Amino acid sequence: MTDKTHLVDEITGHRRMRRNRKADWSRRLIQENHLTVDDLIWPIFLVEGTGIVEPIPAMPGVNRMSIDKAVEAAREAADLGIPALATFPNVDLALRDETGSQALVANNLINKATTAIKKAGLNIGVITDVALDPFTSHGHDGILRDGIIVNDETVDAIARAAVMQADAGADIIAPSDMMDGRIGAIRRALDSAGHQDVGIMSYATKFASAHYGPYREAISTSGLLKGDKKTYYIDPANGTEAIRDAALDVEEGADMLMVKPGLPYLDICWRIKEAFGLPVYAYQVSGEYTMVKAAAANGWIDGERVMMEQLLCFKRAGCDGILTYFAMDVARKLAKG
Repeated sequence: MTDKTHLVDEITGHRRMRRNRKADWSRRLIQENHLTVDDLIWPIFLVEGTGIVEPIPAMPGVNRMSIDKAVEAAREAADLGIPALATFPNVDLALRDETGSQALVANNLINKATTAIKKAGLNIGVITDVALDPFTSHGHDGILRDGIIVNDETVDAIARAAVMQADAGADIIAPSDMMDGRIGAIRRALDSAGHQDVGIMSYATKFASAHYGPYREAISTSGLLKGDKKTYYIDPANGTEAIRDAALDVEEGADMLMVKPGLPYLDICWRIKEAFGLPVYAYQVSGEYTMVKAAAANGWIDGERVMMEQLLCFKRAGCDGILTYFAMDVARKLAKG
């Protein structure tokens, strides 16, 4: 018998990685991570009024919706199997002030939307954000006093707002403000109000990123923001500090942890999952979404393939799910098989 051993066999010790890649069926058989509809959380934007579906120029394919249209969208998402929505209000500018007091109005836009979605009896969760930036006249996530975001007064306000959001039917409170101590304060406030079953998805590591621009257009804060948010968001250079932030949120009672933005911080996703073992989510933020959309619109990339690849990367990095504006597109694609 002729020996057909090749030099490559000797170099590799007869271990060839391509054997498992040679056919579609074998590649599917060994695939380590999978993206399913159960991994998706769909962020939506709300406006007052009725019958409104208003395109957001900086986010092609994303709209601001009045509550009636948001309920219709929630029904479609539930029918596709998407587990949860994350709601963000675009509040009338006349209602915004220095302290974000509209956040403490029980029937404000975000709470009315939650109640309406829940009243529709849909099999979908509602995740609400208690940060004050949609409600402040200066665009910051907290109360501004003499040019400083005051931590403790902000925490008092968002803890009260969290209870109102839970009263309206929110299933999970997701505080994105990055104030110190807010997770513990919200947990105590919720429990004191009898909302022990309402979870907290902490924006555990929210970075002072340049990827948020289109989102700020969506909630009309881009022209309001005075200064930047570096005194409370995390420096993009700091990984160890991010883990310490997450650890404090775990100690204070967070049920789930989020990393925001997503793709530039896959290392943080992995480190947090390995360190704490809690459910971890990435927020594929507006800038990430828009970059894919813009490049695809110019024919520079295959937008659908890039969309699916990036979301799969979050799974590989240890994420249990992803907040993504692509959620409906992905859910439809997955439904087709």
